[in-house]
Amino acid sequence: MAFFGAVRDYSRKRDEADSAKVDFVELFFDLVFVFAITQISHLLLHDLSIKGLAESALMLAAVWWVWVYTMWCTNWLDPTRSPVRIMLFVLMLAGLLLSTSIPTAFGERGLVFACAFVFMQVGRSTFTVWALRRHNHSNYRNFQRITTWLAVSACFWIGGGLAEPEARLFIWTVALAIEVVGPAFGYWTPGLGSSSTTEWDVDGNHMAERAALFIIIALGESILVSGATFTDQQWNLLSFSAFLTTFVASVAMWLIYFNVGQAVAHHKIAATNDPGRIARVAYTYIHILLVAGIIVVAVSDELILAHPTGHSDAATIWTSIGGTALYLVGNLLFKLYITGKVPLSHLIGLGLCAVLAFLAAELSPLLLGATTSAILIIVTVTEYWGRAEADHPAQS
Repeated sequence: MAFFGAVRDYSRKRDEADSAKVDFVELFFDLVFVFAITQISHLLLHDLSIKGLAESALMLAAVWWVWVYTMWCTNWLDPTRSPVRIMLFVLMLAGLLLSTSIPTAFGERGLVFACAFVFMQVGRSTFTVWALRRHNHSNYRNFQRITTWLAVSACFWIGGGLAEPEARLFIWTVALAIEVVGPAFGYWTPGLGSSSTTEWDVDGNHMAERAALFIIIALGESILVSGATFTDQQWNLLSFSAFLTTFVASVAMWLIYFNVGQAVAHHKIAATNDPGRIARVAYTYIHILLVAGIIVVAVSDELILAHPTGHSDAATIWTSIGGTALYLVGNLLFKLYITGKVPLSHLIGLGLCAVLAFLAAELSPLLLGATTSAILIIVTVTEYWGRAEADHPAQS
């Protein structure tokens, strides 16, 4: 009978002092995604064409979707329990196969990537159905719906892996679209209906902390890329200036997310009566824009470190300005959804990025990188001052 449902309850406990704590095994699991993000940034760096951008975007979305579904899973299941830990270890192994196949996913290892992805998605979801059946009826039904959607998308993932490389991007886009729209439709399934966010019983504290840790992973990967590239350079004032510029950009991106937005969002999702709604939009959908922005900026950092002098080429311009703008857009949408207000500092930053786009061709890569870093600093300082004035209005 245990085959049809876990006899023991492996659910994460609620309303205890450390119930929302991120366990060490979850952080260990995330190490796979440091490697995956590095693979994606290298994939983009080696092909900065429209085709390369599309392929890298699809790889990022797939990797993000694997991670975010696992985040939801461990929000309900206790990772300190042995079966859940074993499940995460198995996913890590599959994740390594997934990550190592990324550079040639649109070539000879397409089927390996597809099989690893499907195994992680369907396997984890099936395990969760088994774990919840006897102990959490609403989420058991929800994961039945999720598993059905993932099984449908799996046909397209495997089909894309078997197809010719020229057709793979389109087929995999269809597969990913099925998984992406699932939460928006409550995973409506014939015979099972759809689920509501109020039924999801999300631990907001855990969700907010897990998402924040992934942002740190992405920023950490960009620092690793910059450090590795700088190591291979001839050390002089020029190369050090380029390295300092990339480091300042990483620090500014950290401040933009953590100084205001993350803390406010963390408080809101923890206090709301419908944390599932915030988790679905703010942490499942919007956060991928933040990660994408960090990866594109990391690519521009590597280009700037490799060739800091001369006129900036098109690739350096669009990765530097485009990555910065994408990160600001992601933060703007995140904070708009959480607070209901458009942060003026982010609009100023996006306006400066637009102005810089007209001047970038005349700048050296080093000066371009320094300017985008300055824009991020301006956004950080402006937002901090605005926040300080809101918290301590002038007394008349």
